[in-house]
Amino acid sequence: MRVYHFEVNIDKKEFNEFVQNHPYCNLLQSYQWADVKENWDHMHTGVYDENHQLVATGLVLIKRLPLGFTMFYLPRGPIMDYKNKPLLKYYFSELKRIAKKRHCLFIKFDPEIHIRDYPYGEEMPEMKSDSLEILKNIKNIGAVHHGFTTYIAETAQARFHMGVMKCENMDQHVPRSTLRSKNVALRKHVHVELAGQEGLDDFAKIMHMTEERKSVQLRNEDYFKLLMETYPDQTYLFLAKVDPEDRKKELEAIIKENELKIADETIGNKARKKATQEIKQAETELESLQSILQKYQGEQVIAGGLMLGFGKTVEMLYAGMNEDFRTFRPQYLTYMTQFTYAFEHGYEYVTMGGVEGTLKDGLSVYKSNFNPMVNEFIGEFDLPVNKMLFKLSEKAYEMIKKRNSSE
Repeated sequence: MRVYHFEVNIDKKEFNEFVQNHPYCNLLQSYQWADVKENWDHMHTGVYDENHQLVATGLVLIKRLPLGFTMFYLPRGPIMDYKNKPLLKYYFSELKRIAKKRHCLFIKFDPEIHIRDYPYGEEMPEMKSDSLEILKNIKNIGAVHHGFTTYIAETAQARFHMGVMKCENMDQHVPRSTLRSKNVALRKHVHVELAGQEGLDDFAKIMHMTEERKSVQLRNEDYFKLLMETYPDQTYLFLAKVDPEDRKKELEAIIKENELKIADETIGNKARKKATQEIKQAETELESLQSILQKYQGEQVIAGGLMLGFGKTVEMLYAGMNEDFRTFRPQYLTYMTQFTYAFEHGYEYVTMGGVEGTLKDGLSVYKSNFNPMVNEFIGEFDLPVNKMLFKLSEKAYEMIKKRNSSE
């Protein structure tokens, strides 16, 4: 029989090395995520075996509730072998013992356990063979499963994600329509740059535009700065820029060039017709560009994306766009640049974040442009600590979650 030992303050290096090399690795279980969640208390827990080898870790976030109570939350954790029933039971029994001392009502957790992974657009496969075994093991410790929920709002973390596996050439991976949109951006002189903290002000402005357009509350510049300072070597900010004057000059040159062709009496009817069409197209685009030229002078940041790498995965956390430049298709070029950069720098998977389980929402439709994989997780669990107050505490938690939905 194996002997286990529970610890609360695991060394940062040891903690992260274990998480990064585990199949259930997730950014939200990295040691530093506690620094990002500034308004929560936290513990870095772990279990050692008889050989003093770390066999489980869990970043535990602690939320203060009314009347002196608390709740524990392990986002995408804990990290362990969920088929190892003695280890699973031991970890949570020890965590419950500590939780009782902190007046904790329940422990919430939603581990990085994939029950299905399949290409978007293909028929949903059966659950992975060990999914029901793991679900049974977790339930056997007394945890309550929230079920195989469909919608993002039903759980603390989205149960469905979309992402892209590493590939050698993103241009060959994506549909032709996506490649055309990327090329539109390039043709209109959009370029994407990797920025440091100096780009956060521009990125925050782009995100604010996105907030207003979608009527949602996102993050501010201070939060983005916190991410970059907490993960200085793993946070990547990309900004799409353009000077609309460049496209104006190019369109004017196209018109002039084709006018000279038409004036040449030696060209044939076919060439004359083509030149006329190109003039008409250029004039139409130039006319649509006038409102932008009146509003914006000089180079503009028109889109951006912030992603954070941990382990073998990069999380695309935030993305935004200036809607005035929608026809420039900057978001396609930005995403394609982010994917390529991640794969060239050793990451094996890029997740674009949560979507609704119907896969028919706006986010799913947009993310389908990149030929993604669909990842379905096992879901969310609550482990009662104070059984008498558990039901009441769940209601209180839901009220607090709605109030603090932007945290």
